[in-house]
Amino acid sequence: MNQRLKQLTHWAPEIYLFVSVIYYWIMSTLLNPIPLFFICVLAILVLFKNRALGIIISTIFLLLNLYMVLALASELGEFPTFNKNALTMLLVGGVYLGLNIFFSIRMLIKWTSSGDKSIATS
Repeated sequence: MNQRLKQLTHWAPEIYLFVSVIYYWIMSTLLNPIPLFFICVLAILVLFKNRALGIIISTIFLLLNLYMVLALASELGEFPTFNKNALTMLLVGGVYLGLNIFFSIRMLIKWTSSGDKSIATS
């Protein structure tokens, strides 16, 4: 049981990113090819454990979410007064983007600092 929990925590950023992409895919349209591309790239990352691909994916994920923080701030600026809807947008968007940034940094640290030994043993 301890080994399975260790593997689950080791792959938690990739699992979270996969769930996040699936959520985006369902919320947009199922005909959108971009999430399907990201799912395929994540599957390749998990299957082949390519370090360069892990660094690239986590960096892109981090940069996209930092951009989305700016988009959230821009949307909040369009409210004439800070009301309940603005607070809801700030809380939901902040938590979602905060989790995305946390897991992208965790994934970037995992793929840059860990040697091939810890990646290959999982």
